[in-house]
Amino acid sequence: MAHGNKLVIVESPTKAKKIQGYLGPDYTVLASVGHIRDLAQPSQVPASKKEKFGRFGVDINDGFEPYYIVSPEKKRTVAELKSALSKADELFLATDEDREGEAIAWHLVQTLKPKVPVHRMVFHEITKKAIVEAIASTRDVDQNMVNAQETRRILDRLYGYELSPVLWRKVGPKLSAGRVQSVATRLIVEREKERMAFVPATYRDITAVVAPVENEAGADATTGAAEDLSFEARMTGLNNTRLARSNDFTDKGELTDKARSDNPVQLSGAEADELAQQLQNADFSVTSIEKKPYTRRSAAPFTTSTLQQAAGNRLGFSSRVTMRAAQTLYENGYITYMRTDSIILSNEAIQAAREQVAERFGNEYLTEKPHHFANHGEGVQEAHEAIRPAGSHFRAPEEIAAAVSPTELRLYTLIWQRTLSTQMAPATGSTQTVKLVAPTSKGDAEFQASGTVITFPGFLRVYGDGEKAQEKETRLPQMQEGEITRAVAPVEAVEHQTQPPARYTEASLVKTLEAKEIGRPSTYASIISTIIDRGYVYEKGRALIPSWLAFSVTRLLEGYFPTLVDYEFTAQMEKGLDQIASGKETSLEWLTAFYFGHKPHSVANKQEANDGLQAQLAQLPDIDAHEINTVPLGEGINVRVGRFGPYVEDTNSLDEQGNPRRASVPADLAPDELTVAKARELLAANAGGARVLGTDAQGNTIEVRTGRFGPYVAQVSPDNLEGSDDKKSKKDQPKPKMASLFKSMTPGSVTLEQAIQLLSLPRVVGTYEKADEKTGELIEYTVEANNGRYGPYLTQTSSEGKKETRTLESEDAIFTETLEQAQAAFAQPRYRRGRGTAKPPLKEFGNDPTTGKPVVVKDGFYGAYITDGTTNRTVPRQFTVESLTAEDAFRLLAEKREAGPSTRRGTKRSTTKKTTAKKTASGKATASGKASSSKAATTKKATTTKKATTAKKTARTTTRATKSARTSTRATKTTASE
Repeated sequence: MAHGNKLVIVESPTKAKKIQGYLGPDYTVLASVGHIRDLAQPSQVPASKKEKFGRFGVDINDGFEPYYIVSPEKKRTVAELKSALSKADELFLATDEDREGEAIAWHLVQTLKPKVPVHRMVFHEITKKAIVEAIASTRDVDQNMVNAQETRRILDRLYGYELSPVLWRKVGPKLSAGRVQSVATRLIVEREKERMAFVPATYRDITAVVAPVENEAGADATTGAAEDLSFEARMTGLNNTRLARSNDFTDKGELTDKARSDNPVQLSGAEADELAQQLQNADFSVTSIEKKPYTRRSAAPFTTSTLQQAAGNRLGFSSRVTMRAAQTLYENGYITYMRTDSIILSNEAIQAAREQVAERFGNEYLTEKPHHFANHGEGVQEAHEAIRPAGSHFRAPEEIAAAVSPTELRLYTLIWQRTLSTQMAPATGSTQTVKLVAPTSKGDAEFQASGTVITFPGFLRVYGDGEKAQEKETRLPQMQEGEITRAVAPVEAVEHQTQPPARYTEASLVKTLEAKEIGRPSTYASIISTIIDRGYVYEKGRALIPSWLAFSVTRLLEGYFPTLVDYEFTAQMEKGLDQIASGKETSLEWLTAFYFGHKPHSVANKQEANDGLQAQLAQLPDIDAHEINTVPLGEGINVRVGRFGPYVEDTNSLDEQGNPRRASVPADLAPDELTVAKARELLAANAGGARVLGTDAQGNTIEVRTGRFGPYVAQVSPDNLEGSDDKKSKKDQPKPKMASLFKSMTPGSVTLEQAIQLLSLPRVVGTYEKADEKTGELIEYTVEANNGRYGPYLTQTSSEGKKETRTLESEDAIFTETLEQAQAAFAQPRYRRGRGTAKPPLKEFGNDPTTGKPVVVKDGFYGAYITDGTTNRTVPRQFTVESLTAEDAFRLLAEKREAGPSTRRGTKRSTTKKTTAKKTASGKATASGKASSSKAATTKKATTTKKATTAKKTARTTTRATKSARTSTRATKTTASE
């Protein structure tokens, strides 16, 4: 069979390179690098189309027709694809097999307008066998899947463009609302509200370490033999009534209705201590021994959601890091497609897993027969197989270690382990529960102890958890009913407190979103990234904490658009998109119902629009911005979300101007930690916004204040003071001079003299003359010492206006540095002054589990930063050096490594312009030179043309190579407005 030139278009340059190697010279494989076109922004709609599309990039009055444009940065890509298509006799669209990949394929057809046969090829792994089979079994573009994806895109545009302006007007600029991001933010805010309202309850029990008494030998219970058989038992009841447990209390710290009917024993501290003393020498008699078999089976293979959860829990990866690493592994042919809801494994994968289990661990670790998994739930779609190692023979992690990054290797290992475990036998053993009774003055105290013994690790072996589990197992000694044990260590009364609901981590948030059927698992990573980037949520450790800004946004949406942030309604929207993908519902009907509130046959009758988004906006009452941005804490104290951040105000305590006293809320203070008592502490530290220290020689008032960036002193002129006869308008009043306090100073301890000294900065250290090295001319230099954003420094200004700076070693040196010392400092190179040894680390964490390098926190020019010697990461604002843990440091560095270096487009553009300018200038120079002979001119022209053509080809190759070097992440294709 003769082959012509066949063009294959994929999404990623990495994937293109891999597939090109499988298909050979008869095929040309190029990458679209994600979407090549998208909905136009209103500013991108041409004037002739403004009336129809100028508001949303969608004509809502004509069937929600979208207006697409090719973005400027994709025009070169489209031109290259068109050029390649003009030489091809067949086009294969090999974009990803999910809805978004289907939509990209459709956009390629719409934009390139091919006149040759078009084939849609899909595959779930990038192996030669899978690619060859996909080429042989192509299909048409699935229009239903395209419609579902385009409906999602239009829906997100309408949602974001209609609601975001409401947030801009009533909460703050540059905010956004989104169909899933707003619901995810609401979940996190609601959890924080639960923690804020939580009232802890106290309950107590008693623990005793006991051991059997050796009756025959008469050995004392405290001998070595008895200690070897010791085990811990916990008190569960007293006089046939159980002790209160944590689940007996509500979030208000009160007993539940069920607990009230049971009336459990609640020991006081004194009672618990008294019982502990009585039990110290008591006989603990064994009343029952119960033994049960223990079996633990492997979990199902990974889906997108469970992969993100497991990577978060076991590896500490964020969803963004997980999906980026999975994307790279997929594109390089190491795993199957990583966006899937399916837990099915193909027969080929099951066979590969069983072969590897038998080879590495032995046949006894295999299940009796192949374990097949079935999908559950009507919404399962996308790729048809679970995430697993690619191919018919799985590569072990050590086989790919040299070819992938440490993060990718850890994720691949997790996928490999999970896949093998599905074909491995369960872990088995036994659990034993022993109940004991000891007499006290208040009746019999009932105790219980449990132990687990694993006899066969089964699937745990592949994780290396088999040995760990056996190390951690609790073994109880051989005993029989009626046997006596005694305490071999002090009996302890233990006080417990009920705990508030745990904050969401990325893993638990993903699990909740999936359980509520909100959004698609493939978009969770971008959703979480969006709410963090918007400032709605920040991470502290692995916990997701809402900002006060998120409280305001959620309050507005819940109060005025309750349906749009309702969990059930959002899940139904997702099901509606599934219906469109399966062809059971049309895009027009669905969008009409969402936006207008009725079916398309009644679009003309706008009176019926009573529950759609448009109607909700039209009926929107006046929103009180002050109320929306106020969160009451109690006792007249509120949290307010202001333009420069959150602050607390006490409405019961007014300043001289009659305004509530205020104080900024520290960035690292979580909402549930801001109690009324803490707010009063902040207000007291701020001293009502200003504490007057006195006046200076000119009659200016000197105050110490606490602002957004910390404590500072201010010099206020008489014109600014309340009651001044010459009081000017606020606009015309001179701004007070301000200076930050030194780190060694506090608002409560700073004196008037210190404040005046700070306000006098910069301090002139002196002037001196120095001969110019080239001309020998004497130049005068003025040296000043000052305190700046990045610490104390010296400035040297020449009489010609040139400036140089040097860092001072301490703030005190600002007032003690001599002219001679300053001259010596400026005589040294800027970054090699040799004025002291390197500063020791602020904190050390040990070796990074991924790189093996020591991780420390250092004090840098721009503040504290985490480093392993290769990768640096500024300490995020929600952390202090003291609060930063090793787990936090390792995670933050891992995220920075995965993100890679930032790309500066401006630099690249600037270089291009300079090159073009040089070429132009060169061309002009040639033109203005002497005319050469006709033959020489012809030769020169031919040479120039040849050079230009070569340069053009080189540039195109370079551009393509540059693009190939990029890792195409799906996050760039997913809309942030969701």
